Amino acid sequence: MMRLQINRETIGSDFVAGLTLGIESVPDSMASAVLAGVNPIHGLYAVMLSTPVGALFTSSAFMSVQTTSAMSLLVASTAAVQTGENAMQALFLLAVLTGVFMLALGLLKMGWLTRFVPNSVMVGFINGVAVLIILGQVGDFTGFSSRWGNKVAQAIDTFFKRDQIDLPTLTVGIATILLIVVLQDTRIGSFSMVVALIVASLLVPLFDWDSVTLVEDLSEIPSILPRPVLPNFSLLPALIVPAISLAIVGLVQGAGVSQSYKNPDGKYPDSSADFAGQGVANIAAGVFHGMPVGGSLSATALVVNGGAKSRWANIFAGLVIALTLVLFGSLVGKLAMPALAGLLMVVGFNTLRIDDVKTVWNTGPVQQAVMTITLVATLIMPLQYAVFLGVALAIILYVFNQSNRITLEEWVLTGEGELPLERSAPEELPADQATILVPYGSLFFAAAPTFEEQLPDPENTRHAVAILNIRGVAEVGSTFLEVLERYVGNLREKESRLVLAEVSRAVRDQFVQTKFIRVIGRHNVYIATERYGESLLDAYDQANEWINQVGRGKDG
Repeated sequence: MMRLQINRETIGSDFVAGLTLGIESVPDSMASAVLAGVNPIHGLYAVMLSTPVGALFTSSAFMSVQTTSAMSLLVASTAAVQTGENAMQALFLLAVLTGVFMLALGLLKMGWLTRFVPNSVMVGFINGVAVLIILGQVGDFTGFSSRWGNKVAQAIDTFFKRDQIDLPTLTVGIATILLIVVLQDTRIGSFSMVVALIVASLLVPLFDWDSVTLVEDLSEIPSILPRPVLPNFSLLPALIVPAISLAIVGLVQGAGVSQSYKNPDGKYPDSSADFAGQGVANIAAGVFHGMPVGGSLSATALVVNGGAKSRWANIFAGLVIALTLVLFGSLVGKLAMPALAGLLMVVGFNTLRIDDVKTVWNTGPVQQAVMTITLVATLIMPLQYAVFLGVALAIILYVFNQSNRITLEEWVLTGEGELPLERSAPEELPADQATILVPYGSLFFAAAPTFEEQLPDPENTRHAVAILNIRGVAEVGSTFLEVLERYVGNLREKESRLVLAEVSRAVRDQFVQTKFIRVIGRHNVYIATERYGESLLDAYDQANEWINQVGRGKDG
């Protein structure tokens, strides 16, 4: 927990920034709950607790831990939360379980794990989420309830049944979007969503549109603060996979916040500590009837741009939400559902990352495939599995790509003091000479067959030495050792040798432990020194000396 101090010079700025974020978070958190398919009150409860708790426990001074669209859609695709008499208990346990996973990863200093979620996966996932956010609001936006379960199918069904659209409902939704667009570039731009939501909702009583659904028609919005509740752990088995998926998405989004905003001291926050802080915030949200939360880039940007100077801004935001709930909870129920749908459509449009799509697309076919498949999977299958599919696909394609990238070059020493000449490795190993071979790329198991194919063929050679420079190789696998063992055997049949130069002590220890050292011989392994190339030159000189010796023996 971070130590809080009140700075009289900055507390005013923090209060204004917190007020701005708190007011904006009320409709945003409710919309996130609607997106998740749960009572809007659970979005309010979550943000009311998670924003100040996150401020107290994260390494980042400005990170706003709130409901996010991506996490809301993951909640919406969790069956245990959407059906059954224990749906609400499942929602609260899901938040707690997500927090436990985040907290554990943070305490174990596992911030580096986010690099295993490639950018191409996240770009495909986030853009797929953006499309789902927009399409998922079609029902509330038009008043037509499609019988299809998939969001894309619902949108198509609505298009072909336009005659069943409720015009007052559609009018409120369109009015909300227009108001947000018009107001966001004005002086009250920070409150554009709040103003648009209220004004558009006022159209309902003004014109007596009984067909328009209000929040209170779906669920009660109590004007009281939540009491703590113990999770129902009997629901745990069905929530483990969704919780892991939520933790992955939340942590990646949170890492984006950590890497985007420096702390007041000018240093970037610790991602692992931010993991832990988000975990505590999720546990607090779940215990107090809230839904899962994570580091929100948009909310953090809002509080920073609002003038935040310290953690107090997010703490004030939580207090503003709590006061709004207590003082105006009954009025929250009067908000129109198509107005919330219009707000979410704007959020979905703003979530689209077209420039990121272009960047990934220009990177290469592997990244294109990963992004496209992740995006399509996001649209047609439960989101937790789409995340895992994208990560698994990226790993598989990376392994395939890296296994074909290894190349073997030859270094030719032209003279003392001269830099070596590099050229492609010969197809056949020259007789009666030492050939220096340098591999480029990873020598992991999948690349071993490609590496073996590029080794010079010793079939027509005699009295040759192949010197393999493996400086920089931290460790070798059993597959690679099998390749070397076969090559050693082939060379010995032709009265030739394999020499390994620039070998690290760690790799030498692997040779000893696997008994490969007996196969190649200790005299054929040259340990790397602090001077680059020193052991390579020693190996080269002794290889030529051996070649001269066997040559003299042959002549004699």
